[in-house]
Amino acid sequence: MNLNLKAEQQNTYDAIVVGTGISGGWAAKELTEKGLKTLVLERGRPVKHQVDYPTMNKDPWQLPFGNRLTPEDLKLIPVQRRTGWISQATKHWWVNDLENPYTEVKPFDWIRGYHEGGRSIMWGKQTYRLSDLDFEANAKEGIGVDWPIRYKDIAPWYDYVESYIGVSGRAEGLAHVPDGKFLPPMELNCVEEVFRDKVAEKFGGRKVTIGRVAHLTAPLPHDPSRGVCQSRNLCDRGCPYGAYFSSNASTLPAAAKTGNMT
Repeated sequence: MNLNLKAEQQNTYDAIVVGTGISGGWAAKELTEKGLKTLVLERGRPVKHQVDYPTMNKDPWQLPFGNRLTPEDLKLIPVQRRTGWISQATKHWWVNDLENPYTEVKPFDWIRGYHEGGRSIMWGKQTYRLSDLDFEANAKEGIGVDWPIRYKDIAPWYDYVESYIGVSGRAEGLAHVPDGKFLPPMELNCVEEVFRDKVAEKFGGRKVTIGRVAHLTAPLPHDPSRGVCQSRNLCDRGCPYGAYFSSNASTLPAAAKTGNMT
Protein backbone atom coordinates (compact mmCIF):
# COMPACT_ATOMS: atom_id res chain seq x y z
CA MET A 1 0.00 0.00 0.00
CA ASN A 2 1.34 3.41 -1.01
CA LEU A 3 0.16 6.32 1.14
CA ASN A 4 0.93 9.89 0.13
CA LEU A 5 0.48 11.57 3.48
CA LYS A 6 1.75 14.91 2.16
CA ALA A 7 -0.68 15.17 -0.76
CA GLU A 8 -2.85 17.86 0.81
CA GLN A 9 0.16 19.86 1.95
CA GLN A 10 1.87 19.61 -1.45
CA ASN A 11 -1.22 20.45 -3.48
CA THR A 12 -2.70 23.33 -1.52
CA TYR A 13 -2.47 26.84 -2.97
CA ASP A 14 -3.50 30.30 -1.88
CA ALA A 15 -4.66 31.19 -5.38
CA ILE A 16 -5.34 29.55 -8.73
CA VAL A 17 -4.92 31.54 -11.95
CA VAL A 18 -6.61 30.19 -15.07
CA GLY A 19 -4.86 31.22 -18.26
CA THR A 20 -1.49 32.85 -18.96
CA GLY A 21 -2.50 35.67 -21.28
CA ILE A 22 -2.11 39.33 -20.37
CA SER A 23 -4.54 39.15 -17.42
CA GLY A 24 -3.36 35.76 -16.20
CA GLY A 25 0.29 36.75 -16.34
CA TRP A 26 -0.41 39.92 -14.37
CA ALA A 27 -2.45 38.03 -11.78
CA ALA A 28 0.34 35.48 -11.36
CA LYS A 29 2.94 38.22 -10.92
CA GLU A 30 0.94 40.24 -8.41
CA LEU A 31 -0.16 37.26 -6.32
CA THR A 32 3.23 35.58 -6.13
CA GLU A 33 5.03 38.83 -5.34
CA LYS A 34 2.64 39.29 -2.43
CA GLY A 35 3.74 35.92 -1.08
CA LEU A 36 0.78 33.79 -2.18
CA LYS A 37 1.45 30.25 -3.35
CA THR A 38 -0.14 30.31 -6.78
CA LEU A 39 -1.10 27.55 -9.21
CA VAL A 40 -1.21 28.75 -12.83
CA LEU A 41 -3.22 26.65 -15.30
CA GLU A 42 -2.93 26.90 -19.08
CA ARG A 43 -4.91 24.85 -21.60
CA GLY A 44 -2.38 25.30 -24.40
CA ARG A 45 1.16 24.26 -25.14
CA PRO A 46 4.13 25.74 -23.28
CA VAL A 47 5.93 28.62 -24.98
CA LYS A 48 9.31 29.42 -23.48
CA HIS A 49 10.55 32.93 -24.17
CA GLN A 50 13.34 33.09 -26.79
CA VAL A 51 13.12 29.32 -27.38
CA ASP A 52 9.64 28.66 -28.75
CA TYR A 53 9.34 31.40 -31.37
CA PRO A 54 10.09 29.19 -34.40
CA THR A 55 10.04 31.89 -37.09
CA MET A 56 11.50 34.79 -35.11
CA ASN A 57 14.69 35.04 -37.20
CA LYS A 58 13.59 33.63 -40.54
CA ASP A 59 14.15 35.61 -43.72
CA PRO A 60 11.37 35.95 -46.31
CA TRP A 61 12.93 33.35 -48.64
CA GLN A 62 12.94 30.82 -45.80
CA LEU A 63 9.15 30.88 -45.53
CA PRO A 64 6.92 28.81 -47.84
CA PHE A 65 4.56 30.34 -50.39
CA GLY A 66 6.05 33.80 -50.08
CA ASN A 67 4.77 33.90 -46.49
CA ARG A 68 1.19 33.74 -47.80
CA LEU A 69 -1.47 31.38 -46.55
CA THR A 70 -2.64 28.62 -48.86
CA PRO A 71 -6.31 27.91 -49.64
CA GLU A 72 -6.01 24.90 -47.34
CA ASP A 73 -4.74 27.14 -44.53
CA LEU A 74 -7.58 29.60 -45.01
CA LYS A 75 -10.22 26.89 -44.75
CA LEU A 76 -9.06 26.19 -41.19
CA ILE A 77 -9.33 29.78 -39.94
CA PRO A 78 -12.53 31.41 -41.28
CA VAL A 79 -12.73 33.61 -38.15
CA GLN A 80 -9.06 34.19 -37.31
CA ARG A 81 -8.29 35.24 -40.89
CA ARG A 82 -10.55 38.29 -40.47
CA THR A 83 -7.72 39.99 -38.59
CA GLY A 84 -5.59 40.14 -41.74
CA TRP A 85 -2.52 39.46 -39.60
CA ILE A 86 -1.96 35.75 -40.18
CA SER A 87 0.83 34.45 -42.39
CA GLN A 88 3.02 31.39 -42.75
CA ALA A 89 5.31 33.01 -40.17
CA THR A 90 2.57 33.40 -37.56
CA LYS A 91 -0.17 30.85 -38.24
CA HIS A 92 1.02 28.59 -35.39
CA TRP A 93 -0.21 31.17 -32.85
CA TRP A 94 -3.84 31.11 -33.99
CA VAL A 95 -6.50 28.52 -33.22
CA ASN A 96 -7.98 26.21 -35.80
CA ASP A 97 -11.56 27.49 -36.01
CA LEU A 98 -12.88 24.15 -37.25
CA GLU A 99 -11.55 22.42 -34.14
CA ASN A 100 -12.68 25.26 -31.85
CA PRO A 101 -16.12 26.36 -33.13
CA TYR A 102 -18.56 28.69 -31.41
CA THR A 103 -22.07 29.94 -32.13
CA GLU A 104 -22.46 33.44 -33.58
CA VAL A 105 -26.01 34.71 -33.01
CA LYS A 106 -24.65 38.06 -34.15
CA PRO A 107 -21.29 38.55 -35.89
CA PHE A 108 -18.52 38.25 -33.31
CA ASP A 109 -14.83 37.77 -34.08
CA TRP A 110 -13.43 35.59 -31.30
CA ILE A 111 -9.70 35.88 -31.85
CA ARG A 112 -7.81 33.23 -29.92
CA GLY A 113 -4.45 31.63 -29.34
CA TYR A 114 -4.25 28.52 -27.18
CA HIS A 115 -0.68 28.52 -25.86
CA GLU A 116 1.29 29.88 -22.93
CA GLY A 117 1.15 33.66 -23.11
CA GLY A 118 -2.09 33.63 -25.10
CA ARG A 119 -2.83 36.82 -26.97
CA SER A 120 -0.06 38.68 -25.14
CA ILE A 121 2.15 37.29 -27.93
CA MET A 122 -0.30 38.27 -30.67
CA TRP A 123 -1.63 41.68 -29.62
CA GLY A 124 -0.94 44.93 -31.46
CA LYS A 125 0.84 46.61 -28.51
CA GLN A 126 -1.12 49.86 -28.90
CA THR A 127 -1.52 51.18 -25.34
CA TYR A 128 -3.83 54.10 -24.55
CA ARG A 129 -5.53 55.46 -21.46
CA LEU A 130 -9.25 56.09 -21.21
CA SER A 131 -10.09 59.62 -20.08
CA ASP A 132 -13.01 61.31 -18.35
CA LEU A 133 -14.44 61.88 -21.81
CA ASP A 134 -14.99 58.11 -21.72
CA PHE A 135 -15.84 57.68 -18.04
CA GLU A 136 -18.38 60.54 -18.02
CA ALA A 137 -19.94 59.92 -21.44
CA ASN A 138 -22.87 57.76 -20.32
CA ALA A 139 -23.87 60.15 -17.55
CA LYS A 140 -23.66 63.20 -19.82
CA GLU A 141 -25.48 61.57 -22.71
CA GLY A 142 -28.10 59.83 -20.59
CA ILE A 143 -27.50 56.37 -22.02
CA GLY A 144 -26.33 53.10 -20.53
CA VAL A 145 -25.01 52.95 -16.99
CA ASP A 146 -22.66 55.53 -15.52
CA TRP A 147 -19.12 54.35 -14.87
CA PRO A 148 -18.54 53.85 -11.12
CA ILE A 149 -15.05 55.38 -11.42
CA ARG A 150 -13.40 58.43 -12.92
CA TYR A 151 -9.99 58.95 -14.46
CA LYS A 152 -8.44 60.13 -11.20
CA ASP A 153 -9.35 56.80 -9.60
CA ILE A 154 -7.59 54.69 -12.19
CA ALA A 155 -4.70 57.02 -13.15
CA PRO A 156 -2.32 55.64 -10.46
CA TRP A 157 -2.91 52.14 -11.80
CA TYR A 158 -2.19 53.28 -15.34
CA ASP A 159 1.07 54.70 -13.96
CA TYR A 160 1.89 51.42 -12.25
CA VAL A 161 1.28 49.26 -15.31
CA GLU A 162 2.99 51.57 -17.81
CA SER A 163 6.06 51.94 -15.62
CA TYR A 164 6.38 48.18 -15.36
CA ILE A 165 5.72 47.10 -18.95
CA GLY A 166 7.37 50.04 -20.72
CA VAL A 167 5.27 52.20 -23.04
CA SER A 168 6.88 54.49 -25.60
CA GLY A 169 5.10 57.63 -26.70
CA ARG A 170 5.05 61.41 -26.83
CA ALA A 171 3.26 63.57 -24.25
CA GLU A 172 0.84 65.78 -26.19
CA GLY A 173 -1.59 67.02 -23.54
CA LEU A 174 -4.58 65.52 -25.35
CA ALA A 175 -7.77 65.35 -23.30
CA HIS A 176 -9.11 62.22 -24.96
CA VAL A 177 -5.91 60.16 -24.59
CA PRO A 178 -4.18 61.32 -21.40
CA ASP A 179 -0.39 61.31 -21.23
CA GLY A 180 1.29 58.51 -19.36
CA LYS A 181 4.62 57.28 -18.05
CA PHE A 182 6.35 57.20 -21.40
CA LEU A 183 9.66 55.93 -22.63
CA PRO A 184 11.13 57.99 -25.51
CA PRO A 185 8.80 57.93 -28.52
CA MET A 186 9.55 56.09 -31.72
CA GLU A 187 10.26 58.44 -34.60
CA LEU A 188 7.87 59.40 -37.35
CA ASN A 189 9.23 58.65 -40.79
CA CYS A 190 9.77 61.46 -43.30
CA VAL A 191 6.34 61.06 -44.93
CA GLU A 192 4.63 61.05 -41.54
CA GLU A 193 6.53 64.19 -40.54
CA VAL A 194 5.29 66.01 -43.64
CA PHE A 195 1.75 64.82 -42.93
CA ARG A 196 2.03 65.99 -39.29
CA ASP A 197 3.22 69.43 -40.37
CA LYS A 198 0.49 69.81 -43.01
CA VAL A 199 -2.22 68.83 -40.54
CA ALA A 200 -0.91 71.37 -38.04
CA GLU A 201 -0.83 74.00 -40.78
CA LYS A 202 -4.30 73.34 -42.21
CA PHE A 203 -6.14 72.27 -39.06
CA GLY A 204 -4.92 74.36 -36.15
CA GLY A 205 -4.83 72.47 -32.88
CA ARG A 206 -4.97 69.03 -34.50
CA LYS A 207 -2.18 66.63 -33.58
CA VAL A 208 -0.51 63.85 -35.49
CA THR A 209 1.59 61.85 -33.07
CA ILE A 210 3.39 58.55 -32.99
CA GLY A 211 1.48 55.60 -31.56
CA ARG A 212 1.82 54.79 -27.88
CA VAL A 213 3.04 51.24 -27.84
CA ALA A 214 4.32 48.67 -25.34
CA HIS A 215 7.73 48.51 -27.02
CA LEU A 216 10.91 49.34 -25.16
CA THR A 217 12.85 52.26 -26.61
CA ALA A 218 15.05 52.41 -23.52
CA PRO A 219 16.07 49.80 -20.94
CA LEU A 220 13.90 49.11 -17.91
CA PRO A 221 16.00 49.33 -14.73
CA HIS A 222 13.74 46.84 -12.93
CA ASP A 223 13.93 44.25 -15.74
CA PRO A 224 17.33 44.07 -17.47
CA SER A 225 16.35 40.78 -19.13
CA ARG A 226 14.30 42.68 -21.71
CA GLY A 227 16.12 44.38 -24.57
CA VAL A 228 15.09 47.47 -26.50
CA CYS A 229 13.24 47.31 -29.81
CA GLN A 230 15.47 46.60 -32.82
CA SER A 231 12.89 47.88 -35.34
CA ARG A 232 12.87 44.53 -37.16
CA ASN A 233 9.11 44.66 -37.79
CA LEU A 234 8.84 40.96 -36.92
CA CYS A 235 6.95 41.43 -33.66
CA ASP A 236 4.07 39.13 -34.52
CA ARG A 237 6.40 36.13 -34.61
CA GLY A 238 7.47 36.57 -30.98
CA CYS A 239 10.32 38.88 -29.97
CA PRO A 240 13.55 37.19 -28.81
CA TYR A 241 14.66 40.50 -27.29
CA GLY A 242 11.56 40.82 -25.14
CA ALA A 243 11.18 44.33 -26.51
CA TYR A 244 7.40 44.23 -26.55
CA PHE A 245 5.39 43.34 -23.49
CA SER A 246 4.16 39.77 -23.24
CA SER A 247 3.46 37.43 -20.36
CA ASN A 248 6.27 35.20 -21.61
CA ALA A 249 8.90 37.93 -21.55
CA SER A 250 7.76 39.85 -18.49
CA THR A 251 5.16 38.85 -15.92
CA LEU A 252 5.50 35.06 -15.95
CA PRO A 253 9.30 35.17 -15.44
CA ALA A 254 8.73 37.67 -12.62
CA ALA A 255 6.22 35.31 -11.02
CA ALA A 256 8.53 32.32 -11.43
CA LYS A 257 11.38 34.26 -9.84
CA THR A 258 9.48 34.45 -6.55
CA GLY A 259 9.40 30.68 -6.16
CA ASN A 260 5.68 30.89 -5.41
CA MET A 261 4.34 29.86 -8.82
CA THR A 262 3.52 26.32 -9.84
